Amino acid sequence: MDELNTALQKKLGLLEVWFSKRKGSIVAFSGGIDSTLVLFLARKFQGYENAIGVISNSESLKNKDFNIAKSFCQQFNIRINVIKTDELSDLRYNQNPVNRCFFCKDHLFKDLQKIKAGYPDFEILSGTNYDDLGDYRPGLDAAQKNLVAAPLVDCRITKAEVRTIARHFNLPNWNKPASPCLSSRIPYNQEVTALKLRQIEDAENILNNYGFEDVRVRHYGAYAKIEVQPQDLEKLSSLKGQISGEIVKLGFDRVEIDAEGLVSGKMNRVLNPSDSKK
Repeated sequence: MDELNTALQKKLGLLEVWFSKRKGSIVAFSGGIDSTLVLFLARKFQGYENAIGVISNSESLKNKDFNIAKSFCQQFNIRINVIKTDELSDLRYNQNPVNRCFFCKDHLFKDLQKIKAGYPDFEILSGTNYDDLGDYRPGLDAAQKNLVAAPLVDCRITKAEVRTIARHFNLPNWNKPASPCLSSRIPYNQEVTALKLRQIEDAENILNNYGFEDVRVRHYGAYAKIEVQPQDLEKLSSLKGQISGEIVKLGFDRVEIDAEGLVSGKMNRVLNPSDSKK
């Protein structure tokens, strides 16, 4: 177990106080490191009976991430509820407007409110960290609407600090690359469908199988555009023929490599300043 510096020991103490003041938690769990840490700390500071992780096995979550989440809860003896949100049936979501994330999270949090009815003294928690406040995240509005609390925000825990604290507790995914919702790979105002989401997931699995860990496959309808870390671009170029051949079989006409490399949130570059306030 790596020791925390004095500043992070203090922040961990703040988190312990935060959880200890509350009866219990219902954590919106995705398998990502942020919600993993929140769920782990809820279990640690509130106990088994008072910490519940809830994960939606929806089309927009990678099957790999779903399995990681279930394995984590088994390893650390954490209660988990598996639900199925139905955002793809919502035209406000699947038409992929710039605030698509709001409708996705609104569906999730409403389902969590139903679970909370059985635990009226528990709070619904998200894994939102302090850095997320500076990004375009319509889901934050859905959290506010549904009275979802964010302990990492309240205690000013940044993404880097999340990983450091998770490493301190030997959480297995402390350095797992971010894995945003699969719908985020589809340009705004292009329809989100179950088929597209499966194509994206399968294409990214192909890249993983070739040793590229941190990837995005953007779905532009007829073609796919691959993003890998800049240091991996040379390797990707050398394997382009093989990889493209496998990805084309998923239903794309062609495959392109993004020469800039992976940039999280790249799809948001098309937004106008007024869009980011929606």
